[in-house]
Amino acid sequence: MIVEREVWRGIPLLHVAPDDEWSEPLPTVVFFHGITSAKEHNLHYAYQLAEKGIRVLLPDALLHGERSENLTEMQLIVRFWEIILNSIQELDYINHIAHDKGLIKGGIAIGGTSMGGITSLGALIAYPWINSAAVMMGAGNYVELSKAQIVQFESRGYQLPFSEQQREELFDTLRKFDSMENMEAFNQRPVFFWHGEQDSIVAFEPTFRLYSQMKEHYRDAPELLYFMREREAGHAVSRQGMLAATEWLAKHVKV
Repeated sequence: MIVEREVWRGIPLLHVAPDDEWSEPLPTVVFFHGITSAKEHNLHYAYQLAEKGIRVLLPDALLHGERSENLTEMQLIVRFWEIILNSIQELDYINHIAHDKGLIKGGIAIGGTSMGGITSLGALIAYPWINSAAVMMGAGNYVELSKAQIVQFESRGYQLPFSEQQREELFDTLRKFDSMENMEAFNQRPVFFWHGEQDSIVAFEPTFRLYSQMKEHYRDAPELLYFMREREAGHAVSRQGMLAATEWLAKHVKV
């Protein structure tokens, strides 16, 4: 396979594809990394997908990887939703550029770990052209999660640089991408979830609650929604989870 570093509209990304099909249109997956991580940290997902004949695009999120501004972890967390909303917007750019380059055959799928999984769920709400997704340790309850983060920050004595009006404006924006408030937007597209029950970073329960409510919308096609849970796992995807996610994406992106 071939791995190339490219920059699309100011977005650094790794472009991975089988070497004998590099120039051919292929089913394509865009895969998002987690907070404080970077594009190259998910190359094992790209390897598994490329081995199955899939093109993979791994972008660096705002303020991460090649776009780093050397912020502390807390500074990144304060800008968490800015980063996610920016990634959702940039996915549209990536999709258009990939089509303009003639790289895509059939569908385009998305996936991601942690912050990348959260990004993926928001992107599913935003873009009906996404044909499937794999959400690793992600959450779709944007408003609930953002309010809980604020409470957590303030309980630790941090003074957040947001007025009350700015907070309400943030919540109003996040509602547009919130899975719980836009359930019909999934439209029975194939979605795979992986989550460890001992996850202390992105809580298991809200994501499983989302999945449980989504099942009502997948009554006519229950096989298109799958939740893989691991009882002893924390905030780290197991090899079994990674392999299951890449199998899911490879199967459904080709449809």
